[in-house]
Amino acid sequence: MTHNNLSTMTIACLCGLASCATSFAQTSTKTTPEIVISANKLNGERGEFSAVSSWSEEPLLQTPAAISVITRQQMQDLQIRSTTDAVKLDASVSDAYNAVGYAEQFSIRGFALDNARSYRKDGLIIPGDGAIPLENKEQIDILKGLAGLQLGLAAPGGVINYVTKRPSVNPLMSVVFGVSERGTRYVALDVGGKFADARFGYRINLANENLRSYVKDANGERQLVSVAFDWQISPAALLQLDMDTNQKSQLSQPGFQLINGVSLPVGIDPATMLNNQPWSKPVSTHSSNVGLRFDYQLGRDWRAVVAANLHHFQRDDYAAFPYGCASAELFPGFCANGNYDVYDYQSTNESKQLFASQAFITGTLRSGSLTQSFTAGLATNRRRDYFGDCVYGTMDCYGSMSNGTSNIYRPVVVPGSTISTGPVMLQRSDAERAAFVQDIIGFGAGVKLHAGLRASRIERDTYSQSALLPNLALVWNPQMHWSVYGAYSQGLEAGGIAPLGTKNVTQQLSPNKSRQIEAGVKADIRADWNVSAALFAIHKPLEITNAANYFARSGDAVHRGLELSSQGKLTRDLHISASMAALNAEQQGTGDRALDGKRVTNVPKLKSTVGLDYDLPQLAGLHVNGTWQYASDKAFNVDNSVIVPSYHVFNLGLRYGLRVAGSMLTLRAGVDNVANQFYWRDVTPALGGYLFPGAPRTYKATGQLDF
Repeated sequence: MTHNNLSTMTIACLCGLASCATSFAQTSTKTTPEIVISANKLNGERGEFSAVSSWSEEPLLQTPAAISVITRQQMQDLQIRSTTDAVKLDASVSDAYNAVGYAEQFSIRGFALDNARSYRKDGLIIPGDGAIPLENKEQIDILKGLAGLQLGLAAPGGVINYVTKRPSVNPLMSVVFGVSERGTRYVALDVGGKFADARFGYRINLANENLRSYVKDANGERQLVSVAFDWQISPAALLQLDMDTNQKSQLSQPGFQLINGVSLPVGIDPATMLNNQPWSKPVSTHSSNVGLRFDYQLGRDWRAVVAANLHHFQRDDYAAFPYGCASAELFPGFCANGNYDVYDYQSTNESKQLFASQAFITGTLRSGSLTQSFTAGLATNRRRDYFGDCVYGTMDCYGSMSNGTSNIYRPVVVPGSTISTGPVMLQRSDAERAAFVQDIIGFGAGVKLHAGLRASRIERDTYSQSALLPNLALVWNPQMHWSVYGAYSQGLEAGGIAPLGTKNVTQQLSPNKSRQIEAGVKADIRADWNVSAALFAIHKPLEITNAANYFARSGDAVHRGLELSSQGKLTRDLHISASMAALNAEQQGTGDRALDGKRVTNVPKLKSTVGLDYDLPQLAGLHVNGTWQYASDKAFNVDNSVIVPSYHVFNLGLRYGLRVAGSMLTLRAGVDNVANQFYWRDVTPALGGYLFPGAPRTYKATGQLDF
């Protein structure tokens, strides 16, 4: 039986199971009083709460941090099925070695996220080593800036948190079918409701996608199976369980390098595939989660929460990897005529296991005009990475020889390798244990003081380190729907790993602290329109390859910026979503005049995105939408000798809803990059320095039937 047939049969069987469950819940004669499951207070339209903003569930308006929320409705209306497309709605987020067919990787406020630490599911850490499915997610939270108090070890730019869909109060069944002009086929099912005993609720999400990327031959497939259950044990006690398994297999697209090591490639077709050898294999990943949460109400004002998530990840990693020009002794860089050396990269049977848990108690104390929202808790993270010595070319990763030479304009077949990955064993292990406390003190007159402290203990094979991470903020509400805040925070980040080519290759630096000051204003102009602004400055120890060819810390990366955002209805028929980030990111104090004062790589000084959705009053149910994305120029290399040009991208779409046999049918169609503009969307010096073109003009269409 083929993998495709197995996937089809699995989805068909589970669709039948979901249908039976829904039918049973609706037709059973047993009756019990309806209980509304009320955990995770999330607004499906505007995203007024965030699971990473505060343990006491402070609304975003009252939270002294810059947080954006991408809702399920936005993802549906813009036909978003990947985090890469979702984060385009926030100008503070950019790609960071985000290769087609590989793990999605991003930066926030100019700092690359840590795949091991910067991604969360319902507030608990998960790896970002594989594409994270969105079909079973209610919303995506983007916390910008340091999050040491809330989340411990993480990159200073921020955190991306995925909120899992929970069982619905009322019966729900939704089916989505999608196609694109390059042959991608997609189907997803979302089913939810309650069983005959209304204390029990369920949510089932299934997805199957046959991937046909804009990059030629970067084909693949993915499947998702996800279930979630709620048990309202009593009016005060709620137990939640969720499980998912996600498989993806796709040929990955490596990036381009500089011609002669000094200039951008010209005449490039963004559909060009560099990983196009007859022996090329897809990157195959499998990930799974099991999450458990118990929420107990301790009287009117206090509650206790215990939550845990077990994540398992497996990957077979392959690539016909382009790197350097041996004939010109150029590493990195492509030859003047577009030639490049091809290396057969293999790393099979990788696996990662991560267990994260958190327990806290939170509640409110009142004394006259003084109120306190107090939280105290414990958190643990434990990670184990298993892999073997990889193959890179005709030798191992650290003494490689190329398999041959190809060309970016005229591909050449080169022979593959006969060696394979070495024995898989435990290569890395680490653990983080933390205790945290937060007190939000309301003094009256609309003034609140947020004070918090996290004590973290980091243990790894090669070091052990403790850190105290304070957070202090003041929030003032001059009016009911306005807030002004100022905040100081510290964060802790895992040290970087010395890359290939350095004298201390594979050595990991110890964790380092960053610090941030931020001031902002938020306002609900109307019930359906909100705006926000934030000024910030972040100082992070800089990690570079120094003149002696050692990977080490030297100086600081200093990022200062302004963020503006607005979302809501300008008129009865016109909805707007806008985001802008102006960022001055510099390297300072390295002692190297070629680096000090230079721009941080892959960071535009100005980035913006504007989305409009217009409800045509002349035809009920018809909406026209469009987005405009802009990024100014950015530096490719640390000495800023190569600057990548700015770009504009325009997208257009239509949405039409109508009733069909008592069910709601929503048809969506869109064209991305309408002008078919060529641009470099992602330019990073990582792994020798690579450039990734943006997608050309692409078409997509979906039909969604809600029963």
